[in-house]
Amino acid sequence: MKIIRNKKNALLFILMIAGHFLFAQIDKKATKETKALYENLKTISKKHILFGHQHALEYGHGWSNERDRSDVKSVTGSHPAVIGIDFSGFSGHSKEEIEKTAAILKKNVTDTYERGGITTVSWHFINPVSGNSFYWKDSTSVAAMSLIKKGGAYHEQYKDVLKTIADFAHSVKAKDGKLVPMIFRPYHEFDGDWFWWGKKFTSREDFIAVWQFTVSYLKDILGVHNFIYAFSPDVRFNSENDYLERYPGDDYVDMLGMDDYGDFGRDGNYDISGAIKKLRIVSDLAVKKNKLAALTETGLESIPNETWWTQTLLKVLKSENLELAYVLVWRNDSTSPTHFYAPFPGQISVPDFIKFYNDPYTLFENDLKNVYTNKFRIK
Repeated sequence: MKIIRNKKNALLFILMIAGHFLFAQIDKKATKETKALYENLKTISKKHILFGHQHALEYGHGWSNERDRSDVKSVTGSHPAVIGIDFSGFSGHSKEEIEKTAAILKKNVTDTYERGGITTVSWHFINPVSGNSFYWKDSTSVAAMSLIKKGGAYHEQYKDVLKTIADFAHSVKAKDGKLVPMIFRPYHEFDGDWFWWGKKFTSREDFIAVWQFTVSYLKDILGVHNFIYAFSPDVRFNSENDYLERYPGDDYVDMLGMDDYGDFGRDGNYDISGAIKKLRIVSDLAVKKNKLAALTETGLESIPNETWWTQTLLKVLKSENLELAYVLVWRNDSTSPTHFYAPFPGQISVPDFIKFYNDPYTLFENDLKNVYTNKFRIK
């Protein structure tokens, strides 16, 4: 190692090295595989981006529960690199239903790990106080964040829900005996007013208190060490300060994300510059804080635009040297003829999606090797 004799330069060097580790992965006891995934996602974001699809393995356009099938694989020959699942079935249901859901998701997660893919988890959390839905309903919903925080009337019930999540996290052991890492993304789109945890129904202080408790309880009390924690508002921000308005702190977040449908063609609105501006904020903040970044949800329902993949999505992703680990599009419903966000055989955007798939910048599951080790490489 080069000896630094100048005291000022030595101090700067120490601060630089300290800064590199200061805001690395928040769980110091994270499993070896989880740490490796975190570092490899950071590496990937420098020159590539992973493609993800929500519920890709559970069902697709006109089918459900078929082994090793996804609409993306049917089109390209490869599953998405990132598979989205949801913990929505882990509360508000009978014990038997929860156990059945957990068993299905466990196989999904472990199979993805065995193939070399990555799992990300959203959480459409059924309101633990008023029940019925994760959406806000004016006639029945209760503003529950203040009630589930520490000291709240439903705090113990909330701890029980987190225990169910922890039990699942401890159960996902692969054939090699390793716990499968997952990107956990709770309370997404919190800046909107459609979920009961939304900004309209939750104070800044209560949101931060619940987030901090959730991470600390899972990590430090329940011993979950295979989560990477993602923070993802919708698009109601135009500056770094806006984005950080409900940020719980660097000790409670591993990944900065955003969900953006509005700028990518929804209701005929294409705001490429707006999407780039917001992603620039997310990417720059992640670089500054040595965090991961991602476009955690996006898509164009029914994909009526034949060149949407290369002329809209890829154009945004490849702009301005953004450092994003992955982009995830929403689900393909098994029964609806119009509710889908990834192509399937015969869909009009398939030729363009093949171009998107073949672009060296995008990575799918077949492109990854050893993503859970320090021997990671792109095939």
